[in-house]
Amino acid sequence: MAEIKAYSLDELGQLFKDKGLPQFRAKQVYQWLYQKGACSYDEMTNLPKNLRATLAEELPLLPAAVIDRQVSSDGTRKYVIQFTDGTATEMVAIPSQDRLTVCFSTQVGCAMACSFCATGHEGFTRNLLPGEMVEQVLIAQHDMGRRVTNLVAMGQGEPFLNYDNVRKALTILNSEQGLNIAARKITVSTCGVFAGIQKFAQEPEQFTLAVSLHSAIQKTRDELMPKVANQPLAELHEVLCQYQAISKRRITFEYLMISNMNDDERNLDALVDFCDGLSCHVNLIPLNEIDDSPFKPASHHRVERFIERLQGSGTEATLRQSRGGDIAGACGQLKNKTL
Repeated sequence: MAEIKAYSLDELGQLFKDKGLPQFRAKQVYQWLYQKGACSYDEMTNLPKNLRATLAEELPLLPAAVIDRQVSSDGTRKYVIQFTDGTATEMVAIPSQDRLTVCFSTQVGCAMACSFCATGHEGFTRNLLPGEMVEQVLIAQHDMGRRVTNLVAMGQGEPFLNYDNVRKALTILNSEQGLNIAARKITVSTCGVFAGIQKFAQEPEQFTLAVSLHSAIQKTRDELMPKVANQPLAELHEVLCQYQAISKRRITFEYLMISNMNDDERNLDALVDFCDGLSCHVNLIPLNEIDDSPFKPASHHRVERFIERLQGSGTEATLRQSRGGDIAGACGQLKNKTL
């Protein structure tokens, strides 16, 4: 049998039922895990001792450990979290006056091999379990001493290559029995995996879809994101139109501004054209430089030019404020330095 973190509430209820245990016990365990952040069954004091012993043996509860924690001058905190099998991933907590946003990972490493990404250089190790994703959020919440209000599945990994586990994690994060974070405040970021976008369109909750675009010119995007070269931009646009027709939800495009790569007028023209016909918001992202990377951040002038043109064409565009640059802010940087 798997770790307790592998199960949704419904699956846990069925498991308890199959064992002849009362359904309410499953709910109690679930609440201990995801509302109270229990790290062992011994903490679950409203469960009988013999049940706790049985669960510890049959459904191990193996807490992760923070093996590195860096605090930025702007209040951002970045963590390297290690699981009991020795694998590790990253998570970032970003505080502001009225919110606490957590960027969590969905996989250990990543198979997408994006050329600008430190995690892409690391490669893929394994998928994270639903509870391992939620545990990252609970760690941040406890360490920051305040409730998490916003979530982005934008850390290590491609969420739609771990779709079922990500879906279970979203339910835990969103449900009243879990962390009760509003669906509209939860964003899932993909490189543009068609099958995942099509499934996500069918989800009833109002989760936000973010697509890592980074260039609307096929050749440039293929250089930046080689593992999605087999999913062309023209087809991506069609899939996103279908997504909006079904979900009625606005899309966010993530666009990393890289000097002399995707920040010229030709790329800008292509981006404006790609956004045409879609209800979308373009999030322009300053590049966090990575050791030994040839990529450099675009100038402030080029970023302003993109914002001006996009907004003039009717597409909302903003510059994401760079956070945590002094603590290895780029995805994968801190973990690679730590390990």
